[in-house]
Amino acid sequence: MSVTEVLRARRSCRSFSSHPLAPQAVDYLVDRARRTPTAGNSQGVEFLVLDTPKTISHYWDTTLAETGREAFSFPGLLRAPLLVVPFGLPDRYLVRYSEPDKVSTGLGKGTENWGVPYWLVDAAFAAMALQMLAIESELSCCFFGLFEHEAAVRERFVVPDGARAVG
Repeated sequence: MSVTEVLRARRSCRSFSSHPLAPQAVDYLVDRARRTPTAGNSQGVEFLVLDTPKTISHYWDTTLAETGREAFSFPGLLRAPLLVVPFGLPDRYLVRYSEPDKVSTGLGKGTENWGVPYWLVDAAFAAMALQMLAIESELSCCFFGLFEHEAAVRERFVVPDGARAVG
């Protein structure tokens, strides 16, 4: 399948089968998405992979705690057998840009020195790659934001505080 065909076939699915994906399929998708380029080869993107009914239920309990599942506009989304949350890790960029070949940029001194937070850009590219790989594998997918639930998801799944989710 070409990139053009993948983009043409891409849809935001909001109603999923609860049929689990084979662990090898999940590993394949995440491993390939992990290979997207990162600024300075910082490798500052990690994935929170929720692939069991228990962990997926914990996710929805965390993000829908206030409104409840009954009030959720897309109940078919709750059946998805896999949730992957890409996180950008700013600390990895600061470490990388403090190394001798990058130190002259000044970007290793703090996140405030970055006009564009590339940990988010790179995580977004990884999220797009993951979606394209899912389509290429004849799976459905949907990208959605965490909005005000990012901190709660980080806490629930023991993700480092500085990590930032793109969706």
